[in-house]
Amino acid sequence: MRMYDLIEKKKLGKELSTEEIYEIINGYTNDEIPDYQISALLMAICFNGMSVRERYDLTMAMRDSGDILDLSSIDGVKIDKHSTGGVGDKVTLVLGPIIASIGVPVAKMSGRGLGHTGGTIDKLEAFPGFNVALSEEEFINQVNKIKIAVTGQSKNLAPADKKLYALRDVTATVDEVSLITGSIMSKKLAAGTDAIVLDVTVGDGAFMKNKDSALELAHSMVDIGKRADKKIAAVLTNMDEPLGFAVGNNLEVIEAINALQGKGPEDLMEVVYALGSQMIVFSGIETDKAKAKALMEKAIEDGSAYNKFIEFIEAQGGDSSFAKDINKFKPAEHIIPVCANEDGYVHALKAESFGLASMSLGGGRETFDDVIDMSVGIVLNKKVGDEIKSGEPICYIHANDLNKAKKAEDMIRNATVIAKDNCGHMQLILDIVE
Repeated sequence: MRMYDLIEKKKLGKELSTEEIYEIINGYTNDEIPDYQISALLMAICFNGMSVRERYDLTMAMRDSGDILDLSSIDGVKIDKHSTGGVGDKVTLVLGPIIASIGVPVAKMSGRGLGHTGGTIDKLEAFPGFNVALSEEEFINQVNKIKIAVTGQSKNLAPADKKLYALRDVTATVDEVSLITGSIMSKKLAAGTDAIVLDVTVGDGAFMKNKDSALELAHSMVDIGKRADKKIAAVLTNMDEPLGFAVGNNLEVIEAINALQGKGPEDLMEVVYALGSQMIVFSGIETDKAKAKALMEKAIEDGSAYNKFIEFIEAQGGDSSFAKDINKFKPAEHIIPVCANEDGYVHALKAESFGLASMSLGGGRETFDDVIDMSVGIVLNKKVGDEIKSGEPICYIHANDLNKAKKAEDMIRNATVIAKDNCGHMQLILDIVE
């Protein structure tokens, strides 16, 4: 079959067969089909969409383009958690140890941050010596031994996605639900777990800006997971403001450590409990979500979750003394308050701008080759719905460069809305798709 004919077929809104989709993905992965033809096909998909069957075939073809992990030698129901990205999202650092301490195997592959969103792998590197590149054997052995391992994605895991995403990124073909579903789910299915819990973020700091588009994506991913015989659910969480108070690598790690010791921000813990209760139910340890949440609260209260975090850091070669004494984390040279100019209530702390402000300080990367300054970032003093007085800090900028701090302050002020009326706090859990 000619690629020209397949492009024409999709341009006319017709369905590609399973065989045709596999030939396209395999041909492109093996450099047999040029970028310009795949670009044309991607644009045709953006205009005409894909059927549910095409979407499933695309995901499976991308999954099958590389290695598929065999985790059958891990005891119990292996569970992965995935977030579609956000600002201040340190959920995995808190959730993973809690779930593992209850006895549920957490086998997670994570990525690095890019743009205004942070990456779990970057945050874990705050611990000197932490190994983010476990071999498959090391990964499996560690989950069997301590119930949790987090590693960077294998180069051979869904290589089709890496090539396709790079092309989508420069051809304005990123935001199509079938292509997003294929990108996320091909990697999740290749990672080999039995169950997947998805944190689909919604709002200003998320990829999906409104609930309707997030629900469409959630239903699409859950449908694909079920077709692939996985236990799967998606929780829609609000990302109109940063999650928790801290934005920036070391700052978020410190907040996560505090959360594991029972001092976590309410919004962060609400998301952790919503995702974790679903994971525990999938594991079979508990069938009721309220009872599952109670197990999580007990794991924090009795110290087992925090102790599991220490064990996890040490198992992957990290210096756990930083988790035992957060004062060991190197602070930024300058801590600068950004104060309100009027009395009122905080109506908006636009998450994307706060993420970009942290990135401008050096806390994020525009390309994967950029080096992150682990000590910089932003710590909120107020959340949406809080009352604030003139002169009271909205947040604190942690910076090593005063010129960058000034730029970040301007971004923060433009992203903050204060008004006289009390707007109330944000709803965190927007929906659940099972």
